[in-house]
Amino acid sequence: MSISDRSRKAMENLGLTSYEIRVYLSLLDYGAMTAADISKKSGVPYSKIYEVLNGLEEKGWLETDSSRPQKFFPKSPSSALEAMRMRQETNFRESQSIVVNELMPMYTKSGIKERPEIWVARGVFNIVAKVNEIVQNARQELLVALPFVAAEVAKPLQPVLRTLHDKGVKINILASAKIAPEMIKALSRVAEVRLKDGLFGGGVIGDGKQVVLLLGEGTVGNGTFEPIAIWADHAGLAGFAKGYFQYLWEDSTQRKKK
Repeated sequence: MSISDRSRKAMENLGLTSYEIRVYLSLLDYGAMTAADISKKSGVPYSKIYEVLNGLEEKGWLETDSSRPQKFFPKSPSSALEAMRMRQETNFRESQSIVVNELMPMYTKSGIKERPEIWVARGVFNIVAKVNEIVQNARQELLVALPFVAAEVAKPLQPVLRTLHDKGVKINILASAKIAPEMIKALSRVAEVRLKDGLFGGGVIGDGKQVVLLLGEGTVGNGTFEPIAIWADHAGLAGFAKGYFQYLWEDSTQRKKK
């Protein structure tokens, strides 16, 4: 019996060896057989046949009778697969319990923290670099909250915004009403822009997955001030930020494209 490469690959992915597949297919072809007959029909060397048959029996793909000489019967594929699934689930639960019970106390005691999902970006250049990264990676939607203090950040991003607009990316920009009309007009050519009084916070959300949020300013070692933002590759935080953006968006004044 021959089967498609797709089915053969699937059986291999389930953990069956090439010999086991050949033996099982021979049993489907010829029905119950002795080990010697299976070796002849499948082409599996007789020196290997019992090892292969035992493997198939352990995995639930065949069963035996008590006759002499002993005969081997194929089980239905659905029964074999269900038995494999249940066995793997049981093995996973047992292994999970052993690993968690022994290693979690070690992990907790070590004080090691998982890779952070939120980073702090300091300084104009670092913040602009992260904003530019999110903007360039956007494929479906880009949401921008642009306060007056961050208006200058938008200038170098306009060519990228134009490229995204031409690719069909939806761009919504919520801008401070204090920003110069010329800047608003330029942004309106590549995005839907709305204006809002009292817009202090700012940020960028890309595809509802990545977000940069401006936090304000902090002092550095020499006593000067520098802007601070957080960047996160975290769908939960991005989703929260998007919800707040939509709230502000609905409460803003629409500025039509020209």
